[in-house]
Amino acid sequence: MSRLSIGAVAEATGLSVYALRYFEHEGLFPRDIPRDTGGRRVYGQPDVDWLLLCNRLRESGMPIAVIKRFVDLVREGAGNEADRLALLRQHEADVRAKIDELHACLTVIHRKVVSYEKHFAEGTATGLWETS
Repeated sequence: MSRLSIGAVAEATGLSVYALRYFEHEGLFPRDIPRDTGGRRVYGQPDVDWLLLCNRLRESGMPIAVIKRFVDLVREGAGNEADRLALLRQHEADVRAKIDELHACLTVIHRKVVSYEKHFAEGTATGLWETS
């Protein structure tokens, strides 16, 4: 197994060293990160893969508390796969709902862009952006 420094993991994941320490401090790894004889963290590729997943969950709106619940389930080991799946399914549904919301917003914005482009092209845009 590869032995990666915190700097190498930061580079591989796009997370800062501070963020990696935060993830560890908050218990967001399914295992304790070992340290070498000098006290430096030693990560493996599975840790990088885990961080990439956790970061995607976080970036897609999953609260830290829910990520922690997921981590706890993983730590518990076999037997709770249905709970893990339910958690992921719920997050998937939440993300799909957010995407639908964003599509609705985009539709309104696009209509406004088309309207402004039309007025701009026709030379009738003067005063269009005024609020009074």
